[in-house]
Parts: sequence; structure tokens; C-alpha cells
Amino acid sequence: MVQEWRPMPQKTASMKLIIQIPCLNERAQLPETFAALPRAIDGVSEIEILVIDDGSTDGTAELAADLGVHHLIRFPKNRGLAAAHMAGLDAALRLGADVVVNTDADNQYKGADIERLIRPIIEGRCDIAVGDRQTDTIAHFSPLKRTLQRWGSSLVRRVSGTDVSDSTSGFRAFNRRALERLFVHNRFTYTLESIIQAGHLGLVIENVVIETNPMTRKSRLFTGIGEYLRRNGPVIFRAYVMYRPVRTFGWIAALLLGVGLVLCSRFVVYWLMEPTVSRHIQSLLVGVGSVVLSFVVALMALMADLMATNRRLIEELMIRTRRLDARSSDASRRELGASEADLIRTTASTWSADPDRVSDGR
Repeated sequence: MVQEWRPMPQKTASMKLIIQIPCLNERAQLPETFAALPRAIDGVSEIEILVIDDGSTDGTAELAADLGVHHLIRFPKNRGLAAAHMAGLDAALRLGADVVVNTDADNQYKGADIERLIRPIIEGRCDIAVGDRQTDTIAHFSPLKRTLQRWGSSLVRRVSGTDVSDSTSGFRAFNRRALERLFVHNRFTYTLESIIQAGHLGLVIENVVIETNPMTRKSRLFTGIGEYLRRNGPVIFRAYVMYRPVRTFGWIAALLLGVGLVLCSRFVVYWLMEPTVSRHIQSLLVGVGSVVLSFVVALMALMADLMATNRRLIEELMIRTRRLDARSSDASRRELGASEADLIRTTASTWSADPDRVSDGR
């Protein structure tokens, strides 16, 4: 009998938490966000802050260093939220994180909720914890946006096979198993694709109800609901096709085959009724074309399934590479320092639960 995998409780004796904050021109909001972060959490021995500056032009990186963030990554130009998020997760693995929390720099999420967010991971109940903002109660969300949030989360639940309540929430926590396995392929945002991917990888996700702070600024990720739907719709479809290619193309092939058979049957029926009269030739032509296209799409489904198999093998190699990279980075940091080993600039000491222990970030 095969038993379903369940997360193991984290080892709290020397648990390291890294809170990552992707930033793009957040000089005005970052100080308040940084000040609200917890300095000590029960069950966590070390807390470090990682800021990913995604090509800011307002001095966000310099301010982050002055504030005392522990690690800093700076892109010379903007690469997008998804790239910044994944760079943070990769860096956190190299820095030896046991748990990683992703939060926004605009102080949308409350730092005090971080302890509640990571509790399910510490207790071994899940691999990923997602903060549920209860979007129906957020004052600055319009009725249309609340409705779209409900519909969008419902769609993501169906596609991913999970029960995530707030699929667009960026307030999330990951354990090492999730960090090693998640790969974001689009350049827009990580929120939806990572949920779909986690569901198909069998990672356990738990919702954690949180509260949000009043809005400090409008979103820089998109200018309106129309743009958000236009850019996120293809992300959902692509992520689903990536993990369910046969089902997706199979339904399309079946639909084309059905249409083709109906149209061809229509021609045959009328021909049998009056063999000497050629009627409904258009039905025959369109029907034959549909049948041919159905076989072409079926071949595409087969090829996509073979490509998905290769992708899974490549992802398994990437998982092993990440593990080896994290181990080698630990040794390299001890000898070279983090900035030389993996281009992570270490700027401050670790917030340690042990007052007699002071980390130099190496």
C-alpha cells in the first residue's frame, strides 16, 4: 500500500527564516515595511531579511543597506516580479534558509502575521502557506475586483487541484522542499503559476487568514483589471497545458473530430436519400478538414506529452543541482563571503534568538 506523503515537522533547534522583499522604486514604503518585520519568532533561531532590488532608480538598494537588511540583490535593470521572486528563492536556498517568507515592500501585509504564516510549516502541516487576505472585506477593492478575485481563485483551484482561497496573494511561506521544486516560467508574476505548479507537484498548501494594512499606493504590476486579465489569462492556460497537455489537446482533438463526423454524416445522409444529386458539398469539405485537424491536434498532444516528460526529467536535475549548489554555497561563503560566492551582498548581522550568538552573514 502506497502512503500519501505528508510534510515532516521542521527542526526548530536551528531553524533559519529568511524574509524576502522584492522591490521596485520602494524608497518611500520600505522603511515602514522593514520596521514592522519580527525580530524574534518562537521556534526560529535566526531571522534574516533579503531585499531584491529589481532595477530601482530611486535609491531603494542604498536605503535598504542603510536600514540594515541582511542581504541585498540588485538587478541593473527591471526584470519583472517573477524574476525577482525566483532570484530571491534561489538566494535563500544558498543562504541556508529552512523557511522563506515572501512579502511586498509596499507594506500591504502586516509583519506581525509572519509568525502565524509560518506556523503550519514549522509544525509540518504543509509545504506552502498562503496568506488569505479575505478579499471580500478589503475596503479599497471595488465590487468588480472582488468578484474577479473570487472567480479567479475558483478557476485556479480547479486547474491546480488545491483549495487556495486567495490565489493572487503574495504573502507566502515556503519550506525547503517547496523551494527546491518551484520554477516560474513567465515574466509577469509568480502567484498563479506557482500555485498550479505546486498542486501538480503534490506540494501541500494551507491557507492562513491574515489582515492587510491600508493601501499606500496603486499596484505597479498592472494599470487596470483589463491588463491584469489579459496578462494572467495566458499564464493560467500555459501553466495548465504544461502539466496536462494530453487532456488539453485531447479535448480539442475530440471536439474537432466530433464536428467533422457530424458534418460528414450530414453529407452522407442526404447523398443516400438522393444519390444522383450532389448536395451539401461544403459539409463534406469542412467535415473532412475537421477530421484531419483532429488527427493533427492528437499528434500535438502526443508530442506535448513527450516534451512534458523531458521537462520533468530536467526539473528533477534542477532540483538536484539546487541542492548541490546550496551545499557548495555554504562552504564558499565560509571561505569567500556571500558577495563573492553568489553575488549576494551581505550588509548586516543575523537576528539571532541566541543572544550569545552573532552571525556575520557568511
